[in-house]
Amino acid sequence: QVQLVESGGGLVQAGGSLRLSCAGSGRTFSTYAMGWFRQAPGKAREVVARISASGSSYLVDSVKGRFTISRDNAKNTVYLQMNSLKPEDTAVYYCNAKLWSMDYWGQGTQVTVSA
Repeated sequence: QVQLVESGGGLVQAGGSLRLSCAGSGRTFSTYAMGWFRQAPGKAREVVARISASGSSYLVDSVKGRFTISRDNAKNTVYLQMNSLKPEDTAVYYCNAKLWSMDYWGQGTQVTVSA
């Protein structure tokens, strides 16, 4: 089982930057595909970025050129670097770990971008 703890959220002005971290437990962290999702008020949860166990990454179109996902398996941590933030990026951001049928979520961290 994997436990995930997000950190790094907060309040930032439009155009600013934040780096989210997701620390995972367990010796098999490196085998999991990791992802960041977000959920804005009144909206469904959506994928923001994913990174495979081998390091291949995917970013949703709305964040390409602004966000970067990376992982440090030695630290059991995945990161989401968010630059040029926009008010529409405001949401609770969740970390996800997935391997076959196993699917784990963190508790979420709030990101608020003011205009």
